[in-house]
Amino acid sequence: MSRLDEWMRERNSWVLCEEIRSSARELTCRLDAASARPGRSGDDVRLLEGARDELRRAENVIDFDKHRRGPTASHVTTAQLHLNSARSLWMKTLTPEELEPYLPSLFMLVKEHLAPADPRRIAAEAIGADLAAAVAEEGAPGLTAPQLMVLIKAVDAAREAALLEKLRAESFARIVRWMAASLFCLAVSIGTLAAIWKSAVPLCFTPAGGTSAGDGVGIVCPGRSAPAMPADEVGAEIADVARRGDYITIEIVGMTAASIAAASALRKVRGTSTPFGIPVALAVLKLPTGALTAVLGLLLMRGAFIPGLNALESPAQVIAWAVVLGYSQELFTKFVDRQGQAVLEGVRGPPEAADRRPPPEGTPDAGRRA
Repeated sequence: MSRLDEWMRERNSWVLCEEIRSSARELTCRLDAASARPGRSGDDVRLLEGARDELRRAENVIDFDKHRRGPTASHVTTAQLHLNSARSLWMKTLTPEELEPYLPSLFMLVKEHLAPADPRRIAAEAIGADLAAAVAEEGAPGLTAPQLMVLIKAVDAAREAALLEKLRAESFARIVRWMAASLFCLAVSIGTLAAIWKSAVPLCFTPAGGTSAGDGVGIVCPGRSAPAMPADEVGAEIADVARRGDYITIEIVGMTAASIAAASALRKVRGTSTPFGIPVALAVLKLPTGALTAVLGLLLMRGAFIPGLNALESPAQVIAWAVVLGYSQELFTKFVDRQGQAVLEGVRGPPEAADRRPPPEGTPDAGRRA
């Protein structure tokens, strides 16, 4: 394997793909053990064969050597869908006695991903209460076949809800990336057009007195300035003072300030086990936003939209305000940051994560795991 292939594996959630492979191998062993038991009905055999087929599909999805699509977060979610289907098919072949060791994690999965008012969660919690009462009275739970089917349906719904949470996160990350790319293209277009027609909307200010003493009006642009001159000559001189790289300079300065803001925002970013890269997409979004806020802010100042800030007296002041305006993109992107954090918190991890958390109160065999 080349270094480029290895880099692509590490970049695209290789650890999560290996987690799915290990879960698939573990479930394959359980299917082998279930198939080896005598007395299996024809329906159970077909269910086990369907589970094996789903496991093969899950492994094929994350085997990037077998298809041309680039590895993305959607592959992990799709493989998890097939893995969940295989688990559901396998569980339907279990008897109530065989399912009892897995009850704590199943109840936790339902509680974690289904809303409290969901009828399936209510039914599953009622089963849990009945089993807890059976343990207190008889010393052993008595899970009936109808309760088994109700619980399996609730678990299927919980796993489906978990996948929907991941798909929502993937969609949000894709929207943020496309928005960042669009803003980059817009910033490049503005810089290019301003370089071609430098005198169309110049980023120049005309302070009274210019940069030297005396009466008249000066011209101050990001690249250079001109001394005070009669007011009727300013219009003709702006085209000469303005430079083709003025907009590009301001955009670079604003983007630099935005990158500092993005770096400082990392102190609030918590690690995530999801493969969607939402924090990175949010950080990238700040860069073109900073470039555009710097340009648009200076245009507002030049148009006297902000009283008292329409007469900058030197290129250094223009650059300094570009830094401030580029950093001020935080006023707009903070709402996107909050939404991104809310989406990340909504993704509570793969269903297997429930096995590592304490089971809900009142469920039998609370000390055992699936």
